[in-house]
Amino acid sequence: MLMAKGGDLKRELMDILACPVCKGELELRVETEEENEIIIGSLICHQCDETYPIEDAIPNMLPPHMRTTE
Repeated sequence: MLMAKGGDLKRELMDILACPVCKGELELRVETEEENEIIIGSLICHQCDETYPIEDAIPNMLPPHMRTTE
């Protein structure tokens, strides 16, 4: 639901994304983009002040307390 075919985050999916913590609107910040595919960036919720990273075109939409760090 969050990603297009192949697991890639596409700009047009921003209309259906919401913060998993508070259901607030997300702002997209892009660092690297290729042909309408976000490669590196973040999704920011200003309502609850959470940030969700996008790495290798895959958004990590887990709430912060559920993320693992390696």
